Amino acid sequence: MQAVEKKVKKQGFRRTLDNIIRFTSSVGEGTTFTGTFGGGENIVVRGQVHGKSDVEGVVVIAETGQWIGELVADVVIVAGQVEGDISAREKIEVQSGAKIKGNLLSQVIAIESGAVHEGRIDMKNIKEIKHFREKREQPRDS
Repeated sequence: MQAVEKKVKKQGFRRTLDNIIRFTSSVGEGTTFTGTFGGGENIVVRGQVHGKSDVEGVVVIAETGQWIGELVADVVIVAGQVEGDISAREKIEVQSGAKIKGNLLSQVIAIESGAVHEGRIDMKNIKEIKHFREKREQPRDS
């Protein structure tokens, strides 16, 4: 149970951020980090990272965040900018407004309308494609 608490509880949530328990590391706005992230904790980047990672957890590149280099994690969520390849063992979520210049590799890749991606997409070991229509933030019929 402890490993599950550090990552994401699996309760049928489609979006990973709906059920993130906590972030243990953060690069704040106006901060630049150069180096390597590793370990088993969740990370949020609001500033700038130059380097690489191999994280057993969730890495979030917030709207103000920028990652330059190789990004490897269990789950990667991008709302900001990435220049480099992204590999996720479980899932990559690319939100509207995100800009990625690099290849994406994961079993599950979700790209929201409005995101920009320049590179190759490789979805290894796909068993079935699931199509869905976003129901959040849409006007309700009266």
